[in-house]
Amino acid sequence: MRLSALQRFIIRECYQYPKPRVPRSPFEKYYAKRSSTATDNITASLERLVDRGLLIGYGRRTPRKWFIEEVRLTSLGRRTVRLTFGQQQRLPLT
Repeated sequence: MRLSALQRFIIRECYQYPKPRVPRSPFEKYYAKRSSTATDNITASLERLVDRGLLIGYGRRTPRKWFIEEVRLTSLGRRTVRLTFGQQQRLPLT
């Protein structure tokens, strides 16, 4: 399964977080020195990971949109994270 760099970062943060439910705040570290559209990209990545079955999203549902406030890894997500730890990472040279 191919994952973007942001998606790999999200599932790794979920795996290393001390509690099962992870709020959105740790995911914003990915965009510390990057673009300002962090919330839109994070939301899109979270929704795609939920659709793939790697995460379970907790939040509010309006008639038009999901507001994901917390996420939790599924068993498939934990297996995928263990596979990504075996791959070589890119260094953030910015």
